[in-house]
Amino acid sequence: MNGKLTRTFETPDGAVRWDVLGEGEPVVLLHGTPFSSLIWRDIAPALARDHRVHLWDLLGFGQSEQRDGQDVGPAAQAKVFTRLLEHWGLERPRVIAHDIGGAVALRAMLLHGARYADLTLVDAVACGEWGTGFFRLVRENAHLFEQLPDYAHEALVESHLRHATHTGYRPDVLSAHVEPWRGERGRAAYYRQYRQAEQAATDEFQHLLGDVPVPTRIIWGREDRFLPAPFAEQLHALIPHSELHWIEGAGHTVQEDAPAQLLALLTRDFLPADADAGAVAGV
Repeated sequence: MNGKLTRTFETPDGAVRWDVLGEGEPVVLLHGTPFSSLIWRDIAPALARDHRVHLWDLLGFGQSEQRDGQDVGPAAQAKVFTRLLEHWGLERPRVIAHDIGGAVALRAMLLHGARYADLTLVDAVACGEWGTGFFRLVRENAHLFEQLPDYAHEALVESHLRHATHTGYRPDVLSAHVEPWRGERGRAAYYRQYRQAEQAATDEFQHLLGDVPVPTRIIWGREDRFLPAPFAEQLHALIPHSELHWIEGAGHTVQEDAPAQLLALLTRDFLPADADAGAVAGV
């Protein structure tokens, strides 16, 4: 599956891979866990028809460097993202963030002074007690999971990925999502990022969500099993001026389950501040 990121940004903890598509108004795409920029493979080229689209793999994810001793938690990723924006020369890009990418984008803006034109949060880790269930089990027992043989580890990763989608993946897509986590290095990286994904990553800025200074759109798969509907509703309440849009029949990975509906929302103008931004069943 073609998705090679051709450019490199060096950080003290390793190389971050990134790329840019198209020309026009700048848009930055952030992925979450356990994904990579591959999650945007259908969205990025479509947006690039009218925008300059920057996409990157979080440190320790996808094509970016994986190595022992890295700090790959959301707090560290937010600092990398802030530096990336400076490296790219982007002062006020549009930012679209999925899953843990939401925490990265919000930390960069609220705690590190990054500036955006607007912000779209897609099934995003941003508030509430998100690090529970399977997530907590793996984080608290990473030293045990790291000892799984390859076949058991890959089966666990595949099962977790399948839980993120409502409609299912094509076999080649599922394999591509699993690929960065294969082998000894990939297995260590997979459990490293869980071990470092602390609840404090969002607790430290949750009280600031009411001060988000840019137009904000929240898009959520109605069938999300990672972050069910109450997370979207809580986030919408904490960012009073935000829009909330539901995508019916989609799970946590709306990019996989309903790319056309997601793209329609991403290319739609923000509603006026005094408009009713109620739930929608796609577009």
